Amino acid sequence: MPYCVDKVTGLIDYETLATTARLFRPKMIVAGTSAYSRQLDYARFRQIADSVGAILMADMAHISGLVATGLHPSPFEYADIVTTTTHKTLRAARGAMIFFRKRKPAPVPKTKAARAAVNGYGDTFVPTDYEQRINEAVFPGLQGGPHNNNIAAIAVGLHEAAQPAFAEYQRQIVTGGTDTHLLLVDFRPIKLDGVRVCTVLERLGITVNKNTVPGDINAMRPSGIRLGTPAVTSRGFQLQDIDRVAELIHRGIQLTQEIARRAASSNFKDFEAVLASDDEVKDSVKTLRAEVIGFTSSFPLPGLPDCQA
Repeated sequence: MPYCVDKVTGLIDYETLATTARLFRPKMIVAGTSAYSRQLDYARFRQIADSVGAILMADMAHISGLVATGLHPSPFEYADIVTTTTHKTLRAARGAMIFFRKRKPAPVPKTKAARAAVNGYGDTFVPTDYEQRINEAVFPGLQGGPHNNNIAAIAVGLHEAAQPAFAEYQRQIVTGGTDTHLLLVDFRPIKLDGVRVCTVLERLGITVNKNTVPGDINAMRPSGIRLGTPAVTSRGFQLQDIDRVAELIHRGIQLTQEIARRAASSNFKDFEAVLASDDEVKDSVKTLRAEVIGFTSSFPLPGLPDCQA
């Protein structure tokens, strides 16, 4: 059972989610996103989950660094289970963590009538022995020997996340227009798509993520791109530098428009053909790529101070 954003406001439509939940009666509701730039209302998710006797699981993979520093509301007060990766805004080694509430497992009522009496919402009894079920699913269900090196690296990352400097880093990530570190750019108004823009920006040395936007029906040809600020912040970019980044991206988008105009058709292969063979386009790509490299070369990669990229 999916839930969606309002096509006008771009915000999660909690009222429709509540209505759909009453009809579908899910055993679990997942409060988590990968390309949503506003804060999640965990209290509302909890209210909806309770209304149908569902488990509430919060996936904070993209925002865990913001949660750790108090810049995004925490799901822990409301969720039964919280999951996160460790290599996104938390900026630790690649991995993941699962948190769950420790509860004494309740005996499962034997009859449907008894289950209805427990919950008051019909046959929606949900067992709460999270600890045993999750631990057994991780090992031996899904994993074998532990990666002790990775565990140690995550521990180092969590220690760094507890330092004042990490909180300042996160504050640099979130400023102004969105509630989190990311934003979506919708290219439908200028008759482009995320695939073409992403392809051109990659040639320029700018890495973005092609991404669906609200209203898209074809995930293979998404209408937008997703941008995030953690990586450039880690490299030492300041607010004035982001203005320069935005200018370079804008010029890349303008170049994408020009390539699309020169293409023989709307077919992506024709777009690629112009990008690969048109001499003027190739010169523009070369010039703009040199500007990107020249600008970013003064920002060394973390851990690789001698590597200019």
